[in-house]
Amino acid sequence: MPFIPHTPGETAEMLKTVGVATFEELFADIPADMRPRSLNLPNGLTEQDTLERLEAIAARNDVSLVSFLGAGFYNHHIPAAVDTLSGRGEFSTAYTPYQPEASQGTLQAIFEYQTAVCRLFDMDCANASVYDGGTALFEAVMMAMRLTKRRRIVFDDGVNPIWRKMLVAYTANMDIDILVVPHFSGKPDIDGLRMVLDDTIAAVVVQNPNFFGTISDYSALCGHAREEGVISIMSVYPIMQAVLKTPGDVGADIAVAEGQSLGLPLSFGGPYLGVMACKKGHVRQMPGRIVGRTADLEGRTGYVLTLQAREQHIRRAKATSNICSNQALCALRSLIYMTLLGPEGLKRTAEISMARARYAAERLTALPGVRLLNNAPFGNEFAVRLPFNADAVAGRLAQRGYVPGFPVGRYYPGLENVLLVACTEKTSEEQIGMLAECMKSEFGAESAGGAP
Repeated sequence: MPFIPHTPGETAEMLKTVGVATFEELFADIPADMRPRSLNLPNGLTEQDTLERLEAIAARNDVSLVSFLGAGFYNHHIPAAVDTLSGRGEFSTAYTPYQPEASQGTLQAIFEYQTAVCRLFDMDCANASVYDGGTALFEAVMMAMRLTKRRRIVFDDGVNPIWRKMLVAYTANMDIDILVVPHFSGKPDIDGLRMVLDDTIAAVVVQNPNFFGTISDYSALCGHAREEGVISIMSVYPIMQAVLKTPGDVGADIAVAEGQSLGLPLSFGGPYLGVMACKKGHVRQMPGRIVGRTADLEGRTGYVLTLQAREQHIRRAKATSNICSNQALCALRSLIYMTLLGPEGLKRTAEISMARARYAAERLTALPGVRLLNNAPFGNEFAVRLPFNADAVAGRLAQRGYVPGFPVGRYYPGLENVLLVACTEKTSEEQIGMLAECMKSEFGAESAGGAP
């Protein structure tokens, strides 16, 4: 395996220093299929050349596409004040210090974020925070296992498959048994979920709206879970909590969410924010930072890290989580966003998004062969069954400037013709109309025997 940047003599000297004779011996512990294909690295570039190279690569991204993608990540409007305030040096360069009480401003911001999350979800306690929606789901499952001393988890099949794949990866070497209850054309089998709950189950995990956009009432399921000593975990879409029954309303024990929709740009996948909230009785098993408000000896308000159950603070074996990265800046953006919009603004954002989704559903289902996947109520996202492969249709429409949605068959075998379509307040009726016309022409070309 050649190594261009060094002369043969330098290479031999390096290998001798680390105690091996050849590169093959150096990489012997790495499986062949995981080794680099080549170590023929190019020579270094100047700063100017590097910038030009990166700008050329970035220019290949088409940011002019009209997108109807959702699947857990949504293109909501972010007020300019969010960038302005969160970009202040006091916030953007700060890290929670190891003597945290010395940074009262940072702690107060975290405390206010926790308060806003609790109000939005109708829960008792919140943390600040974990990496993203998938990590939050994993941490909630770990909480449930610690609380119940049980190892079996029941999932509704409509829980975001992206986050479930993350859970499987995180728990690959753990003693955990995951049971998935199949969906009915995108609708949860609530009776099926209820039937499998017994005193061997640690948690039941549902999502509202689910991956297909379907809205359900899980109040009875959460009540039954409580009778069986099962922890109920609900994954939610934060914006929709302004108009739907909250996790607190339905009696969930733990609520989790991907916080990206609360003032965070899509940014090619991150950084994002894992939102977590729970009932007060479970708070000692919640990972991450939890800030409390108190008073000093002179009666002045002060903020402290109330619970510090991370491996940096206590014995690793007793830690609730090994998460060490601070998501407080992302949490701050969400706090600013929620504060700027307020309850009425969040509600209006949800209602406009839902209205646009209904108009999109009306226009798309007017096309020959297109129908809704089910007749259940939906929020700002819905699934339609197309007369042709959704992945192929999406690929061709992207070339015409429209990303029509998420091809569901990528995660659900048998649903290759199903497309998941999302709208937000940024989606205009004109864009929806153009999507419908483009899709109509694509269907015509497909029926005629070939793509344009």
